[in-house]
Amino acid sequence: MSTTFDDSDRADDQPVPDGRFTAPLDPPATGDITVAFLISPGTELVDLAGPWGVFEYVHLADGRNPFTLHTVAATTEPVRISAGMVLVPGHDLDSAPTPDIVVVPAMDTGKLAPGMLEWLRRVHHGTAVTMSVCNGSFVLAQAGLLDGRTATAHHGGYAALRATFPDVTVVRGRRYVEDGRIATAGGLTSGIDLALRIVERYFGRDVARQTATELEYQGTGWMHPSSNGQFAERPESSPGRPLCPVCEMAVSPDTSLAAEHDGVTWYFCGSWCERQFKEAPNRFVGAG
Repeated sequence: MSTTFDDSDRADDQPVPDGRFTAPLDPPATGDITVAFLISPGTELVDLAGPWGVFEYVHLADGRNPFTLHTVAATTEPVRISAGMVLVPGHDLDSAPTPDIVVVPAMDTGKLAPGMLEWLRRVHHGTAVTMSVCNGSFVLAQAGLLDGRTATAHHGGYAALRATFPDVTVVRGRRYVEDGRIATAGGLTSGIDLALRIVERYFGRDVARQTATELEYQGTGWMHPSSNGQFAERPESSPGRPLCPVCEMAVSPDTSLAAEHDGVTWYFCGSWCERQFKEAPNRFVGAG
């Protein structure tokens, strides 16, 4: 069942319906909801910590926290994530408990360990929700889990996701997009809103509100997924201030890396984007 919401015609003060009534999730028979956070070199800390904090601070009327959280990596050796932080995973791919929810943050897709994508494909068969945050959607796409589905990403990843994975329908300007048992969040703090949305689907809006209050989180994107609307339209490129065709960042033609393709000069914010473009320029020319 698709649970994608289109609230583009809603007034800013009109939230989407309570997910408990429109797209409910039922806790497993044990009552405990197991959440696996996948980590790999380069994992973005905010993508990981935001949803972790949400699930950690859910408390039901009896005071119980229904979510059990753990990290999963290729091995239990320390992993260096964003800005040099080092995490020690709780489980490797073989020892991880069967998850009800999987959270996939943005990470260095070039450093994914063998077996990680296969683990994602295998556990997804039994999850209530497999979710990505930010450019974690690239990992889901690499695993084939976004084929034929609708998804979002960090606003700097829209064009690259669409160009790299043409079977994915990329939606701009959303805090999150839900498509069946797959859910993808926009950039960074959007993961907090998607996690609150999942809490709401399990336990209703009052519990989600209570969790947000406990966190002193003032965002309401979990009720207003179109609130990332400032990124809905592709920014305009101009000769004096062109856009990098891969990440859509505005760059200077005087100082940026450049390459010629079909008689047009393209400018890049950095070597990674330049390399992606040169490998397959036709994927990015005209990508929206």
